[in-house]
Amino acid sequence: MVPTVEEALEILRRCRVPERVVEHSLAVAELATELASRAKVPLDLELVRAGALLHDLGRARTHGIRHAVEGAKLARALGLDGRLVRIIERHIGAGIPREEAAKLGLPPGDYTPRTREEKLVAYADNLVLGTRRLSFEESLERFRRVLGEGHPSLKRMEELHREVTSWLEAQPM
Repeated sequence: MVPTVEEALEILRRCRVPERVVEHSLAVAELATELASRAKVPLDLELVRAGALLHDLGRARTHGIRHAVEGAKLARALGLDGRLVRIIERHIGAGIPREEAAKLGLPPGDYTPRTREEKLVAYADNLVLGTRRLSFEESLERFRRVLGEGHPSLKRMEELHREVTSWLEAQPM
């Protein structure tokens, strides 16, 4: 079962996710839902919405890179749908492959989004800073400043951008 918006918000509050993170999650869910509604490819809109709302569940425990792992643990413990667990676990950056994950001290695994819903939530998350939407170019530049020129995440972000935007209907002028 995929939780409703109200149920997802209750989960975030029950787990004591900070309110500013809940506000960020609402902004990510709004953008992800807008993008999903423009998709030319099949997407589970309810899964996208719930995944976007719950993607930062792990920030109840940590604000570091491990928040994805901690969020997935919490989601499993709450008995959430496995598809949601994977969205939470794989939303960081534009994905983190196994070798990079090991260098970052994450548990063994590949944290790269695979399904369209996983990719869409990761993409939308990268375009929301706090509650403010960024253009893709602003987001890429922000990551470039933080990670450094040539970081492999930048290429993955560009690939994710090309893939997700290829699914979307053109916006009316």
